[in-house]
Amino acid sequence: MKVFVTGASGFVGSEVVRELLRAGHHVVGLARSEESAQTIRQAGAEVLMGDLEDLSALKKGASEADGVIHTGFIHDFANFAKSNEVEKTAINAMGEVLMGTKKPIVVTAGILGLPHINGVVTEESTLQIPLRTSEPAALALAEKGVHASVVRLAPSTHDKGDKGFMPFIIHQARTHGVSGFPGEGNNRWPGVHRKDAAKLFRLAVEKGAKGALYNAIDDNGIELKKIAELIGEKLNVPVKSLSEEETATHFQWMSHFISFDSPATNLQTQEVLGWKPTEIGLLEDLTKNYF
Repeated sequence: MKVFVTGASGFVGSEVVRELLRAGHHVVGLARSEESAQTIRQAGAEVLMGDLEDLSALKKGASEADGVIHTGFIHDFANFAKSNEVEKTAINAMGEVLMGTKKPIVVTAGILGLPHINGVVTEESTLQIPLRTSEPAALALAEKGVHASVVRLAPSTHDKGDKGFMPFIIHQARTHGVSGFPGEGNNRWPGVHRKDAAKLFRLAVEKGAKGALYNAIDDNGIELKKIAELIGEKLNVPVKSLSEEETATHFQWMSHFISFDSPATNLQTQEVLGWKPTEIGLLEDLTKNYF
């Protein structure tokens, strides 16, 4: 099938492109710059120039494809509300041209902050107003008949080349000379390797159900204290519990996210899509590739 991918040159999206190509799909990647376009072409995919605010490009890409995978996001956490609004508008624009067709659109969301069911975040955990607006936007499209589904990424979607939460935590430990964790550090974050996540995106666009929620989870939940201890050991800096005020200073824009306790499971996702993570876990990846 011909698949249109937003965020196609990004950390997750680039691996999704490679996974789709390996499976024999024809891929068209959205590129906002010539540098991004070159990355997409080198992978073996076609390029459509545009960005998440270029609604005509998004509609063209979606209408001319057999399916859409949306991994793009403006990672400006200082202006998170605006990034959310841009993404919601982009999803709705692509959904508009998919209305009345059976073409799938798979939208990226996150696990952090979702409510626990029997102590963990499951595929049935939902919030009216989650941290990221992509999930309710996709579900609203599904209610209108669009074949939309959601892949929820673990907060640490890890691999070489990661530019997300973990590299920032390590950077802050280097900068402050201390590896900090919030409070007692017993809040838990799940993880998933980006290669495993990419396989899940492919399976979702190939055979996902309308309105389905899929948890891209491998490590169910690692305590932040354990992550801090590993970083402290690698950087040879002390490990310290941080007060609420110290957490805000140490983690800056990330302080809003760092205290979430979001252990999660993927049981339904594995069962319905036949997906099984096989790559190394977060702590092993951090040890081998992040320092």
